[in-house]
Amino acid sequence: MADDYDLPKGDLMAGKKGLVMGLADQRSVAFGISAQLKAQGAELAISFIELNERRARPLAEGLGALPIVADVQDDASMDALFDTLESKFGTIDFLVHSLAFADRNQLKGSFVDNTTREGFRLAMDISVFSFVDAARRAARLMPNGGSIFTMTFLGAERAIPNYNMMGVAKAALEASVRYAARDLGPKGIRVNAISAGALRTLSLAGIAGGRAMVAQGRALSAMKEDTSMEGVAGCALWLASDLGRSTTGEVVHVDAGFHIMGLPSEDEAPAAG
Repeated sequence: MADDYDLPKGDLMAGKKGLVMGLADQRSVAFGISAQLKAQGAELAISFIELNERRARPLAEGLGALPIVADVQDDASMDALFDTLESKFGTIDFLVHSLAFADRNQLKGSFVDNTTREGFRLAMDISVFSFVDAARRAARLMPNGGSIFTMTFLGAERAIPNYNMMGVAKAALEASVRYAARDLGPKGIRVNAISAGALRTLSLAGIAGGRAMVAQGRALSAMKEDTSMEGVAGCALWLASDLGRSTTGEVVHVDAGFHIMGLPSEDEAPAAG
């Protein structure tokens, strides 16, 4: 399964233990990152929601990871998750937060007209508070320092059609990264975010016009290529390993240069209707 990705093997993560949160299926960013960290010698626990257990558990077990069902909206479930981590590993060296959610009805059309109070609360709870909560819990298991990072998208910085509520949540997530980095830095814990380009995942499928985002991202990127899972996983390896020392509070873009581009050239611009 992990052989589907071209992932370099080595020992950069030998002796390091940690948790990857948010595995959904083989195309999920959580799986790509987990496969890369495992290929470099990490000992893993991987969490997922009960709804995804049928797909996620075999993937986690296939990587030799400890599979754990966890619900980030339930304090008792989060208590159990980190109690299991402490019992299994004692201490950890890294936490990867790769999960988010917004109601599908709020990922299309008008942000102003479609955003509801409950939808706003739900997206912020799952996509942002879960990161803060997990970072607090993980930090207690990092007496020797460590690395915490999450996944974001350019919609946190720019208004992307149909990204809507998720873009607002990702903006709050990026702000949370900076505040967590300030708080946890004195403990030797680095906190960062990876802003990945559009990837063909279940999350993207939930956004109206999501598939077109991949093609547009490729056409308008500096490199004129898709964002690769290997590139995202490679950035994760850098942040999780000792290679990422002294890097904290950053949002690292891995999107083939899509985020640096301004207006498209004449041959890239859509034809006038």
